[in-house]
Amino acid sequence: MVVLGSKVYVTGDARERALDGLRGLVTDRFGDLDVEFDIGHREDDFPVVTVTGPDEVVARNVLREEFGEVVPTHEAGETYVGTLDSWDDDGFVLDAGPAGDVQIPAENLELGQGTPHQIRKRFGLVQHLPLRFVAGSEPRLADEEVDRLYDWKRGGDHGNGRVNTNSATRSEVRATVNKSGHAQDIVTVERLGLLEMSIICNPDTDAPGLLSDIGRFMPSELLAVVP
Repeated sequence: MVVLGSKVYVTGDARERALDGLRGLVTDRFGDLDVEFDIGHREDDFPVVTVTGPDEVVARNVLREEFGEVVPTHEAGETYVGTLDSWDDDGFVLDAGPAGDVQIPAENLELGQGTPHQIRKRFGLVQHLPLRFVAGSEPRLADEEVDRLYDWKRGGDHGNGRVNTNSATRSEVRATVNKSGHAQDIVTVERLGLLEMSIICNPDTDAPGLLSDIGRFMPSELLAVVP
């Protein structure tokens, strides 16, 4: 059993669509592995994938690589995953599932100057976004996480801006971009979590402008990342 490091926090039909999308994603990732699996979710909204079969160990490692895994306890100096739950002047609070909330002090975010509120918006950190951290008496964002977020601000290899969103599946985000008439203005929709996506703009597309145009079609939090 693997408790995935991403959350399904929507309800009703939206939750069923999200879990159906997860089933399809897991099926694709397992490929030709000889396993059977079942998907459920805990009361804290973290999905659980139970895997059985000759290739179950490999399959579980595939899930951990793709989503990370929330675990009951943390060891100092080791890297884990949590989801962005809240933020204030003291820093970020990550929901780490059975291990409880993890407070990342503002000075340990290592994402440049500004308050946690300003940093969150500058880097497009929508609520519930999975983030990797290093456990300890004063937890910090993991180096690979800091590098990833700075790469967003640099615009990757081609100076691309982004619009990050939550509370929607990848297919729903793609449909919204098409509906708003911007299909030709984006490169792709990158999956950040189960319901957290990043719309990668063409180099000549204005990310805040795209956000403004699609915002009326999406009941989600949207944040633009401008290189």
